[in-house]
Amino acid sequence: MTTFDCSDPDTRATGIASAVSALRGGRLVVLPTDTVYGIGADAFNGSAVSALLAAKGRGRDMPVPVLVGSWHTIDGLVYSVPGAARELIRAFWPGALSLVVRQAPSLHWDLGDADGTVMLRMPLHPVAIELLREVGPMAVSSANISGQPAAVTAAEAQEQLGDLVEVYLEAGTSARQAASTIVDLTGARPRILRQGPITADAIAGVLGIEAESLTDAPD
Repeated sequence: MTTFDCSDPDTRATGIASAVSALRGGRLVVLPTDTVYGIGADAFNGSAVSALLAAKGRGRDMPVPVLVGSWHTIDGLVYSVPGAARELIRAFWPGALSLVVRQAPSLHWDLGDADGTVMLRMPLHPVAIELLREVGPMAVSSANISGQPAAVTAAEAQEQLGDLVEVYLEAGTSARQAASTIVDLTGARPRILRQGPITADAIAGVLGIEAESLTDAPD
């Protein structure tokens, strides 16, 4: 278990290289994002994703979201990117908006009991983006034990997760200090599953719909 201070350019480079090595070896890392710190694994390594769930004390009924390092990555992960998704991506990525979409059926990954869906986000954080562009899509959940407060520094994450994580990338306090807004795009109309930094009004404005329709119960 090693912590790297990413405020120092040399230490940051060493830390990212160590994180890349750990991820490719099937181990876990903690990384900064704009919302809260995340615990991450190679999305395509099933045993690493299982270790992530075990570290959090979380069951397969709560599948792990995926972070990506560019807008274009999603085209290889999604069965068919809805028009609403492209509009929201243009408006809010990178940023604090997670989108639930139908995953491409050809994908060989196991993120939990997701029923053919995947939650995707591109974080607004330079360290996270650099790491994601090195290793590709990562399965990332909030860096805390399930039911405990989300970590907004790597030190807070380490207090909860300890040596279950090989590399901690410390980059100061998370800017948002709140989990992302989640929008489900798998149904007949977009629906907010979790309120967060991106408001219903902002989402509705991009999509040209009434904000109330995003939070109503599904038909």
